[in-house]
Amino acid sequence: MKRTIPWTDPVDVISSDESSSSDSEIELNDGLDGQRLSNYVTIDQPFKEMTSEGVLIRRAEMYQDYMRHIPIPVQRGSAIPFSSWVGLGKSIKQLYQQPLHYLTNILLNTWDQQRIGSEDEHRPLDIMIHPCKAEATIWLVEEVHRRTSSHHHVAKIWQSDPMHHAFVDSIFPKL
Repeated sequence: MKRTIPWTDPVDVISSDESSSSDSEIELNDGLDGQRLSNYVTIDQPFKEMTSEGVLIRRAEMYQDYMRHIPIPVQRGSAIPFSSWVGLGKSIKQLYQQPLHYLTNILLNTWDQQRIGSEDEHRPLDIMIHPCKAEATIWLVEEVHRRTSSHHHVAKIWQSDPMHHAFVDSIFPKL
């Protein structure tokens, strides 16, 4: 198979709210031996691309690729007071102006839920765990999620959780 442009080259995407009648008639070149594709679904189009599962996998792949490119802050000089893991996560997002990975947000929520019923449930976490250690722990977990998580795993979790978007941060830094 031949591609018109290499996979590694950036592609400019132009979006417009206005569309003309000629827009719907544009043919697309998929780069496969000069074959032309219309913007309609065809019988020979892979089934995976037509299903919501295929769309979800593609969204997870784009999300994972985006998160992989966000650098982990190396200079962390402030001790952030916090009473819960989710609260510390929110403070980190505000302080460093970048999102935390979906899997990190889920983990922080799980850690808070695990405290329910313990004898120290209502005690602020920053009294039990030094704020610098807690922040370093979150950044370590974040690095693991950004660099090693499979988009297939993320898509599988998203598929089983209809409210997954509640744990996907919308704070996007300038790269």
